[in-house]
Amino acid sequence: MRIRLDIAYDGTNFRGWARQPGLRTVQGELEEALARIVGGSPRLIVAGRTDAGVHASGQVAHLDLDADQVARVPRRRRDGDEADAVAALAGRLRGVLGAYPDVTVRRTAEAPEGFDARFSAVWRRYSYRLADSMTRYDPLARQWTTTVRSALDVEAMDAAASRLIGLHDFAAYCKARDEATTIRTLLEYDWRRSDDGVLIANVRADAFCHSMVRALVGACVAVGEGRIAVDDVVAIRDARLRIPETKVLAARGLVLAEVGYPADDLLAARAEQTRNRRDADDPAS
Repeated sequence: MRIRLDIAYDGTNFRGWARQPGLRTVQGELEEALARIVGGSPRLIVAGRTDAGVHASGQVAHLDLDADQVARVPRRRRDGDEADAVAALAGRLRGVLGAYPDVTVRRTAEAPEGFDARFSAVWRRYSYRLADSMTRYDPLARQWTTTVRSALDVEAMDAAASRLIGLHDFAAYCKARDEATTIRTLLEYDWRRSDDGVLIANVRADAFCHSMVRALVGACVAVGEGRIAVDDVVAIRDARLRIPETKVLAARGLVLAEVGYPADDLLAARAEQTRNRRDADDPAS
C-alpha cells in the first residue's frame, strides 16, 4: 500500500531533508519514528529535498508499506472505536515524535493509484521572508526570517521578479550539478510587504534546481538595494553566468509552502513524463 504523508518542519536544527550518516535530518527523524511503529526499514520519497535550514509547511512524501506493517499501526481510539490504520498513522507518528517537535506529520492517507510524491508533482511553491531596515525586528520570527541592513524597494523587486517568469534556462540562478538540466518553468514570482513590514516572496515553478529560489531572491534584493537595475535580472539569466551581485541568500527565510498534483487519473502519466525528462535532476531549493 502506498501512503501519502503531509509534513511540516522547522529546518533550523536539521541538516536538510535527505538522510545522512551521523547527521540529524528530517528524513532520518521520520523514518526512525516510522520504524518504531511499523517495523522494518521504511523509506520516504519526498516532493522536494530541502537544504539545511530550509523549512516546510506543505511538504509531501510517500511511503510503501506491506499488509503486515499496516496491521502493526495501533488503531484503538480514546472512545473505544477502531480507526482506519492509514489515517491513524499520522497520530501515532506525532506521539512518537513527542511534545513540541520540530517536525510533524499533519495527515496520512492512502495514495491514489499512480501517485509519486516527487515525480507526479506538477509544481512546487516556496515563500521567502525578508526583513530590512524598515521592518520592526521580531525575535519570535528570527528562525524563519532573513535580515538585510539596507532599506529595500519592494516595488522594484516585484517588477524584477515578474521579468523572470516563463520557461527559461536558469543556470545563472542555480548551483550547477553534473548532467542536470537547469531549464525550468517559473510560473509565479512576486514580492509584497506585509502589514508588519516583512517582505514576502511567492515563488512557484514546475521544479527548482539546486539553490534556485535563494538565488532568485538574492537577485531581487540586489535590485531592491539599487545595486543592479530591474532589467539586469533578465540579462544575467540569459547570460547563464553567476555573478557576485546576485548572492544566494540564507536558508532561514525559505519555506516550502505547497506542492501541486494533477487529477488522480493523470498521476501515473505525469510521473512517467517527469522521469523521462528529469531522471537525473533533484527538484530541491
